[in-house]
Amino acid sequence: MAETPVIDVNITLGQWPMRRVPCDEPAVLAAKLREHNVIEAWVGSYDGLFHDDVTAVNDRLAAAARELTASSPPAQPALAFRPFGSINPLATNWEAELIRCHETHHMPGVRLHPNYHGYPLDHPNFASLLKAAAERKLIVQLVVLMEDARMMHPLLRVPPVDLTPLRQVVGKTPGLKLVLLNATSTANRTDKLFQLLDSGEVYIEIAMSEVAPCVEILLENVPLERILFGSHTPSFYFEAAALKMKESVLPATHRRAIAFENARRLLPAVKS
Repeated sequence: MAETPVIDVNITLGQWPMRRVPCDEPAVLAAKLREHNVIEAWVGSYDGLFHDDVTAVNDRLAAAARELTASSPPAQPALAFRPFGSINPLATNWEAELIRCHETHHMPGVRLHPNYHGYPLDHPNFASLLKAAAERKLIVQLVVLMEDARMMHPLLRVPPVDLTPLRQVVGKTPGLKLVLLNATSTANRTDKLFQLLDSGEVYIEIAMSEVAPCVEILLENVPLERILFGSHTPSFYFEAAALKMKESVLPATHRRAIAFENARRLLPAVKS
């Protein structure tokens, strides 16, 4: 994919608490992304899954994204880090934190972890959060799964998010832009995902697609314009996502749409 610019919508900053992984240091991560012609990274924070004080988490995330964006070497193409703040709708201050993410940090969206924060998708606060985000034209990223069950620590067994109630909630939230992260594992059939994508402006990315050629298989049921590039770096090797694109026989127009154009249409570039 070196010849095609890439927007990676599934990057996380920080360190996973159960193990160190390659590229969990910011400078190393940025170098890896530049190596693969990534021009924009949509980033959340590992701390957002586990820390009660998400205000402090989001402050650190915003600062880190600014610093990483500013650190692009002059002789190389710019790499922008776009922060997506953590919001827990069970927290008493979630509405104020959503406003801070939007108005103080100018974040383009928020990232949700329902299975780590302990709420189902039919919880009324979840619906309220989606409505509030849509009214502010914020993108909502919903993370279905962080790691395969075989990799989970015995004391941290976290099931995937049950997406069953989501179609109804999305259908009742006009203006919502929803990106499902790590949703394309074998547990979620693409025909079922298509029904969900058909309920509103819902997108998926390819990080957890497990079969080759996975992108071609996704396209059998999922519209091209709803597929984004995501690597789930640093939890996964970036090269795994790049290889999925390489192994799939795609027209150049399809390859560019998934790698770059669909995400750019969803989130236009920041004007300098």
